[in-house]
Amino acid sequence: MVKKSKLKPLLVVEDDPGLQSQLRWCFEGYDVIIAGDRQAALAAMQKHRPAVVTLDLGLPPDPANASEGLATLEEILASYPHTKIIVVTGNDDRDNAVKAVSRGAYDFYQKPVEPEILGMIIERAHTLYDLEEEHRQLQQVQTTQLEGVIGASPQMQKACRMVEKVAPSNVTTLLLGESGTGKELFARALHNLSPRKSGPFIAINCAAIPEALLESELFGHEKGAFTGASKQTRGKIEYADGGTFFLDEVGDLPQSLQAKMLRFLQERVIERIGGRSEIPVDVRVICATHQNLQALIGEGQFREDLYYRISEITLQIPPLREREGDNLMLARVFLERFCRDHGQSLKGFSAEALQAIEGYHWPGNVRELENKVKRAVIMADGDYVMAEDIELDVAVGDAGAPLQLDLREVREEAERKALQRALTLANDNVTQAAELLNVSRPTLYDLLSKYGLK
Repeated sequence: MVKKSKLKPLLVVEDDPGLQSQLRWCFEGYDVIIAGDRQAALAAMQKHRPAVVTLDLGLPPDPANASEGLATLEEILASYPHTKIIVVTGNDDRDNAVKAVSRGAYDFYQKPVEPEILGMIIERAHTLYDLEEEHRQLQQVQTTQLEGVIGASPQMQKACRMVEKVAPSNVTTLLLGESGTGKELFARALHNLSPRKSGPFIAINCAAIPEALLESELFGHEKGAFTGASKQTRGKIEYADGGTFFLDEVGDLPQSLQAKMLRFLQERVIERIGGRSEIPVDVRVICATHQNLQALIGEGQFREDLYYRISEITLQIPPLREREGDNLMLARVFLERFCRDHGQSLKGFSAEALQAIEGYHWPGNVRELENKVKRAVIMADGDYVMAEDIELDVAVGDAGAPLQLDLREVREEAERKALQRALTLANDNVTQAAELLNVSRPTLYDLLSKYGLK
């Protein structure tokens, strides 16, 4: 016999004790939850989140009036719009049954109850619900995940949505964000989602190359153009022809090269150092910087016309401290990666380590978190990563953040953080996470879907 814990929940809203007992024994293949009135039905929905509900329209306080049943129907669908509700009515109540269907009920069935027929309707409703849920999950995965980008916070989802909108176009895009936020990952995502994905992705960091060599790296040079130029060399822009050119730390671009870069962006042609001919280049340009370009313009260190040319579309990448719950998700991913790389078998983070990760300000963003977890994997002695293994100064925090008073947003943020911590502590075991959160598995699945934590 199938264990009850694995049975699908079925909520039966019925005030007749005799019919309650009959329906409970009719559907042994389900975990039948009985509710005798509207309040009990809503409480059961919140606790068990059943996919299918059978609802008698005649409920207390006036079983002869269908208004209480219709009100219950509307309240359930308002909070759980995907639920399949099968209205059970008497033979003389067809008009109210049709009214219930018009208000969102899945189907209706007239008494007396024949278990085989009602069971077939319930099974069909479950099948449809499962298909729709699978479609919703596929849509969510397809619209929230970018290759290499890890995060389920609203801030990251918003950034991912913008990448998906911008990627198919050929506009020059400026990525703004602090060091360590993953600007190159977003640049690669823009490339991989664009029509140029089969072409090259060429990246160059303006801050990492001496000014004397940067022009040659960008534009190339002809043989004999300067001492040591023993052969003709193509620049990185030319190598990116047909693909995407990523200019990282564009705020460090020397002023002596800004005019030449502006001309390239306007005309899409380059001249090698020492050359006399113009070379057309078909390339999409993505720039990135952690600096405030507007401030650099005010100081005369960056050309305003170049700024407007590189920022046809601007995308702001949020720092890790503003990404609700993503620090725990990233920490878990890094822990698994480095355990695999170093042959370790750590089970996870201790409660104190999780508190340290949550309370830290992360000035170095994702890069700093990655380095901290890598060190912790190497230094850990037991089965779990302890707070002292991570070496975080949790006194550094966001105590100066504005007080959040919107009750709905506070509740959602608390739910998201609780889900992240429970999943981390339970090592992604859904049953254990549900027990830690004191909710049913269907409720947990709904919450995971709601916050994009699949």
